[in-house]
Amino acid sequence: MREILKGIIDIHVHAGPSVAKREVDASDMLKAATAAGYKGFLVKDHYFPTMMGCKMVQEHLGNGDVDIYGAIALNNSIGLFNLNAVDAAYNMGVKIVYFPTVSSKNHIDSHKGNFAGSGNSTVSEKPIVYVDESGVMDPAAVKVLKYIADKDMVLGTGHGTAWEVDHLVRKAVEMGVKKILVNHPHFHIGATFEQIREWAELGAFIELNVCVFTDGSRLGSVPWNVVDEMLKVVPVDKLILDSDMGQKGNGCPVEGMYNFICLLMERNGLTESDINTIAKENPAILLGVK
Repeated sequence: MREILKGIIDIHVHAGPSVAKREVDASDMLKAATAAGYKGFLVKDHYFPTMMGCKMVQEHLGNGDVDIYGAIALNNSIGLFNLNAVDAAYNMGVKIVYFPTVSSKNHIDSHKGNFAGSGNSTVSEKPIVYVDESGVMDPAAVKVLKYIADKDMVLGTGHGTAWEVDHLVRKAVEMGVKKILVNHPHFHIGATFEQIREWAELGAFIELNVCVFTDGSRLGSVPWNVVDEMLKVVPVDKLILDSDMGQKGNGCPVEGMYNFICLLMERNGLTESDINTIAKENPAILLGVK
C-alpha cells in the first residue's frame, strides 16, 4: 500500500529552520521523502523566503531523486507587497508566491494574537487587508500580480478572508495569472462551497491539506464531512492534496500524508488514479515540472 507514496510532490511542508520549532527541518524531510519515494516537496515559511536553504540542502545532501522547492510569503517580515523581494525570489528559483498569511488581519483575528508558528517573535504584526470594502485592491498587490503573470509564477492565495480571496482569484485571472492555488479555503478563510466551486471553475487549484483535519493530524480541527463536501464541488483535476505539516509535535509529514490517503480511499472511495492526480500530477502541473 505504501507504494502509493512513490512520485508524490508535497507542495506545503513547514520544514525548519524557522522562527518556531519544527518537527522536521529540510534535511529531515529530504531523508523521509527519499525513503518514501517522493518526487519532491516544497518548503513554506511565513516569515522568510525558503529558496536558499532548499537549494543548499538538495545540492549537498540529496542524491538527485527528490527535488526541493522554495517559496516566499508576502508578510510584514519581508515588506509585504515588496516587488524587489519577489524579483529576487524569482531569480533564486522560487515556485510559489503567497499573498499575506500571518500578517493577514483574518489570520491574526482567527488566532486571537496567539499563533504558535511565530515562535518567540515580540514585534506585533500590522494587520493587513489588501481589498477594501468596495472591492478595490491595494495597487502594490496589483503590481505583484502583474509580475507573477509576466513570469508565469504560482500565486498562493494566503490567509485572507473569502472576500479578499474571491477578489484576488478573479483579479489574477483577469491579469493573466495562469497558476493559482487557493490555500485551505475550508480553514480560517470562511469560503462557502459555492465559492470554492467557482474558483475551481475559474481555473484555480483548490488545496486539500492534511494538517487542518481532525483525522489528519494532532492539530486538526476541521471535521471529515468537509472533505466529503469538497470532493462534491471540486473535480479531482482541480484538487491538490498536500500535508501542511511540519509543526513541532505534529508528526512526520510523510506519515501524515500516507494516513490521510488511506482515509480518502477507505471513506470516500478515491482510487489510486485519483490519488495520483491530486498528489502527483496536479502539483507537477502547478509547479511546471515533469
